[in-house]
Amino acid sequence: GTPLESAAAMSSSEDDDVDETTANDLSDPEIVTKYKLAGDIASKALLAVLAELAPGKTPMQLCEVGDRFIDAACAQVYSKAKIDKGVAFPTCISVNNCAGHFSPLSNEDGPPLAAGDVVKVDLGVHLDAYIAQVAHTAVCAAGGEAPAVDARVANLLRAAHDASELAHRMLKPGNTNTQISAMIEKVASAYGVSAVQGVLSHQMKKHVIDGNRVIMNKPTIDHKVEEVTFEVNDVFTIDVAMSTGEGKLIETGARATIFKRAVDQSYNLKMKTSRSFFSEVNKRFTTFPFTLRACSDEKAARMGVVECHNHELLNMYPVLFEKQGELIAQFKFSALITANNTLRTTEGPAIPDNVVPDRSLEDEELKALLATEVKKKKNKKKNKKSKAGGDEGGDAEEAD
Repeated sequence: GTPLESAAAMSSSEDDDVDETTANDLSDPEIVTKYKLAGDIASKALLAVLAELAPGKTPMQLCEVGDRFIDAACAQVYSKAKIDKGVAFPTCISVNNCAGHFSPLSNEDGPPLAAGDVVKVDLGVHLDAYIAQVAHTAVCAAGGEAPAVDARVANLLRAAHDASELAHRMLKPGNTNTQISAMIEKVASAYGVSAVQGVLSHQMKKHVIDGNRVIMNKPTIDHKVEEVTFEVNDVFTIDVAMSTGEGKLIETGARATIFKRAVDQSYNLKMKTSRSFFSEVNKRFTTFPFTLRACSDEKAARMGVVECHNHELLNMYPVLFEKQGELIAQFKFSALITANNTLRTTEGPAIPDNVVPDRSLEDEELKALLATEVKKKKNKKKNKKSKAGGDEGGDAEEAD
C-alpha cells in the first residue's frame, strides 16, 4: 500500500487499541455495573438449576433450565438499550467422572440423575459482551433431603472449594498465576485428591471469554504457561477442578456440542447447510461459546457444524472424562481487580454442613489466608438485589 494507506491503517489500529482500552477500563462505573449485573444473573441462574437438581432429572432438562433463566433475566435488563446480551457459556451439567462441557442434543440426553451423583453446573452470562461465569458442584439428593456424602466425596468437594476461596484471596495486584497454581497443588495433596490437568483460568475482556493470560489448575512438565503478574484492571474467571483419580482427562466419544467462533479464520463454505448455520452463529452468538441445541434447526446445525469445524472456523469444546468410577468437583467464579479491591461477581451457595472431610488443610499460611474475611465494600446505596446464598455473600467483595 501507499505510505498514506499504511499511515491510515496504523492510525486505525491505534484507534482500535484506544477503543479496547476504553472498553475494558474498570474505573468506568458503567462497565463495572454491567459485569456485576451479568454476575448477579449468572449466580441466580445457577441457583435456579440447583433448585431443580433431583433424582430422575436429566442433564438436558437442567441445561434448559439454566439457559432459559439467563435469556429471561437478560431480557429484563437494558431493555431500551440496543446491546447484545444473553448466554456467554451454555449451561453444562457434567456428572461424576465427566469433567465438563456436557450440554447434550435433544435426542442424546445423558442418563437421568441418581441420588449421590456428583453434579457440576457450569454457565456464563454477558451483558454488552461483559462476561460473568460460575460453576458449582452439588451432590444429587431427593427433594428436601440432605445428600448422603461420604468422606471421599467430602474431601473432594472441600479441596476444590477451599482452593477456589483461596484463589479469590490471592487474586490481587502483584501476585502471580504460579502462586495460585502452587496453592491448588498444596490443597489437593492435603485432601488426598489430584488437581485436574488441562483446566485453565482465563483473563477476560469485553467480547473475549478466553484471553491469553491464564492460570493453570495443574502445570505439568509438558504444559507450562508464562508467568503472569496480576494488575489493577484485570478481569479473571477462576476455574478450579479436583479429581479423586489422577486428574488426567480423555475424550471418550461423547459428541461435542459446544463451539465458538475462531474469529481470525475465514473460509468459503461449500455446503448451503454450513453457510446458513454459520450465518446464524455470527448473528446470534458472535464471539461466545454456544450449544448446537440453541440453533434454530438442531438437525441442520449438526450437519453444518462439520464443515465449519473441519476448516477451523469454529473451536470445539470437547466433552472430557476422568476414569470410570472416579469423581470430579469444580468451582468457578469471575472477579474484577479494581483500584480498591478484588470484586467477585459470581458465587455459588455455601457447601452444606453435612460435607465432612476426614482430611484437612495443614499449611498454616493457607489456613490463615482462608480464615480471612473477604470484606464487603462499604456501600452507602445498599444494593437492593442482594444475592441468595454464598459463603461470603454480598455483591461487592474485597480481598484483604
